[in-house]
Amino acid sequence: MTSIIDKIIITTLLIVSSTLFAQQTPAAKQTEPISITGITAHVGNGAVIENATIVFENGIITAIGTNVSAKGTVINANGKHVYPGFIVVNSTLGLGEVDAVRASMDVNELGNISPNIRSLIAYNAESRIVESMRPNGVLLGQIVPRGGRLSGTSSVVQFDAWNWEDAAVKVDDALHMNWPNSFSRGRWWLGEPRGFQPNKSYADDIEKFKDFFVQAQTYAKAKPSDINLAFEAVQGLFDGSQKLFVSAESEKEIIDAITFTKEIGIKNVVLVGGYHAYKITDFLKAHNIPVVVGRTQSTPNFEDDDYDLPYKLPKLLHDAGLLVSINPGGRMERMNTRNLPFYAGQVVGQGMKKEDALKMITSNAAKILGIEDKFGTLEVGKSATLFIAKGDALDMRGSIISHAFIDGRAISLESHHTTLYNRYSNKFNSED
Repeated sequence: MTSIIDKIIITTLLIVSSTLFAQQTPAAKQTEPISITGITAHVGNGAVIENATIVFENGIITAIGTNVSAKGTVINANGKHVYPGFIVVNSTLGLGEVDAVRASMDVNELGNISPNIRSLIAYNAESRIVESMRPNGVLLGQIVPRGGRLSGTSSVVQFDAWNWEDAAVKVDDALHMNWPNSFSRGRWWLGEPRGFQPNKSYADDIEKFKDFFVQAQTYAKAKPSDINLAFEAVQGLFDGSQKLFVSAESEKEIIDAITFTKEIGIKNVVLVGGYHAYKITDFLKAHNIPVVVGRTQSTPNFEDDDYDLPYKLPKLLHDAGLLVSINPGGRMERMNTRNLPFYAGQVVGQGMKKEDALKMITSNAAKILGIEDKFGTLEVGKSATLFIAKGDALDMRGSIISHAFIDGRAISLESHHTTLYNRYSNKFNSED
């Protein structure tokens, strides 16, 4: 009897807590035209339109410019700015909630080569972390599995949905590979010398990649009756319908990885990380490789690097003519994603034009993900996924977002953070 009562109490507490701290209810579909007037429109392709009006209907932008007549519900935003929704590339948002609670973590899977692992079906649309992205304008993202050498398949989602089916924007868009390191740190506890040592298994690791992809190509030609899920999952790499995101940092690994993928017949490749990519920009341009660099607000990896290398790396690659985006990778990447616009703003301080920095998290990100036909810029015919900001959205000192829309739906900007703020903001002003 006691155990039954305990279970009832626990269930009741869970229901109450989920009611108090549940995600904001996803917005209803747009039913009438909405116009935003008096704005500075940051188009996302480098252009800026002063004193503009933007109109959207049924989730689609129908007009934008200085000579546009407002219709429907009018939001007077004089002196404010409108931006396309920011897009995060190569993120684990929605796949993990509390690192210390294993049951809440779906980031890594067992196995070394698991291309058939699909991040989308594990995506938690009700994540508190995902919810906290919207007040900073991060409205879409590529959700990526981690772990192993061939981690699995990602999908692109929008951040206001009941479930993963509603969230999906582009399903199974890419596969993700972690290229092996040619050097590794010595394991001093096993008697190995400290510092970096050549990775003796580097060539073997690459050979395992080659064996897998050759077998996958042979499988496609043979068309056996028995389905191999791993081989099936990579076929889009060879016909160009999917991209391969390769994580590599040093000069040698980047060259080896890109050379390997091209030789094996993979058509579309994106470099993730690319810490030393600035040394081989001609090579990357020759192979038409976009780069998703790590977060700019970090310290150098090596003691002989320039102290400001992470700050200026995106600009170095941009100036060389590469297509560049920014990723908040590293420790606490999910929580750090809310700072995505400020990582772009960091590069402005290194001399990049503000609208070029904006492109890295709008139009460039959309191009890298293959969703530029609908997202990434404020243009007629594209999705009304955008937000209104009081100040510069790339500067944390002045960015205050008053409205946000995904496909024309007016989404909530409330989150667990605002709930706590409202709860405690007057605590020390009370008579108690």
